[in-house]
Amino acid sequence: MMTKAAPSTHPQLPTTTEDDRLACLRLLRSRRVGATTFHRLLQEHGSVRAALDALPQIAAAAGVENYTICPEAVVHAEYMAGKAAGARLVCWGEQEYPAAIADLADAPPVLWAIGDTSILSRPMLALVGARNASSLGTRMARKLAGDLSDLGYVVVSGLARGVDTVAHLASLQGGTVAVLGGGVDVMYPAENSRLAEDIVANGGLRLSEMPMGLQPQARHFPARNRIISGLAQAVVVVEAAARSGSLITARCALDQGREVLAVPGHPFDARAGGCNMLIRDGATLVRSAEDIVEQLPQITAEPEQVELDLEAPPTAPVARRSARPPKEKPPEPRHNLRQVAALHRMILDRLGPSPVAEDQLIRDLGAPAQTVAPVLIDLELDGKVTRQPGGLLSRG
Repeated sequence: MMTKAAPSTHPQLPTTTEDDRLACLRLLRSRRVGATTFHRLLQEHGSVRAALDALPQIAAAAGVENYTICPEAVVHAEYMAGKAAGARLVCWGEQEYPAAIADLADAPPVLWAIGDTSILSRPMLALVGARNASSLGTRMARKLAGDLSDLGYVVVSGLARGVDTVAHLASLQGGTVAVLGGGVDVMYPAENSRLAEDIVANGGLRLSEMPMGLQPQARHFPARNRIISGLAQAVVVVEAAARSGSLITARCALDQGREVLAVPGHPFDARAGGCNMLIRDGATLVRSAEDIVEQLPQITAEPEQVELDLEAPPTAPVARRSARPPKEKPPEPRHNLRQVAALHRMILDRLGPSPVAEDQLIRDLGAPAQTVAPVLIDLELDGKVTRQPGGLLSRG
């Protein structure tokens, strides 16, 4: 278990009116004012308006000439753009502001939110990982996110390709939070536009501290990652290279006093290097959702909402809570990671540069079509299998 606490507190800031929110936004959007500076100015001057009035004098004392605070017209334009996009501006100190990150030293002074902010009061876990995740990595992320959602947790991630996408998809019905690196109205990557809409349509939430309409850049994502880790009780890293954004999220989690857990991988797979390093340094090894829940306080659910998870160990029953009535669905076939890996090898062993008909491959494997089809899709997404016209397959 890797934990390291470094919380901080800020003076209470009641913000209830539109003018208060615009003042907060104006202070934050002023030149040379970031989250940490925003909170320091509040502590020194007692209110947002007093900090705005003092800002030119503070800048002059620091040697910055002709300093002007952010024009009201710029802030008003952003505010109206947010309203047009269906977003709400939530300022630090307001009731809707997520309590989990309110005491962080660099807590976002404002958050743009699209969706149901009440989800922020539920227990949350973060799932992060590689954008170029392997087929096994995506399957693991899907299983963990789905199981954690069934157990009543909100899954938090960053709407990126790979592990983030799978984590959001698997937890749609139970509620998921996507923290964006750009404006909350900017769908990045573009192929996740439908997913971003589905998150909101299913009672989830999109969050960003960035200005409306801002296209994300690489420098924005480390700041985004601290919000992902801060919202969650724990960060689970599914796949990550030795130098990756997921490890930045893990480091943020440690600084914020959150748990860090990781899924192990093969030593020869570069995508598992970061996870293996985390485990070596004390992160909890994750094989299933139960490994994660064991590190956290159990959820107390209302009596009429509680079901016992029959797959949990008899000495530690886990309550499962859902914000929505459970939907009847047919049982899905389950295959462990060893079986999936074996099927991958069998498929790749039978494929080469010369195209083979998919139905012929399935007959050669002697496995049910419904078992082979999703594995073929995983291999296609991983670039190991190429699908050609006429239903033909070849080695990628």
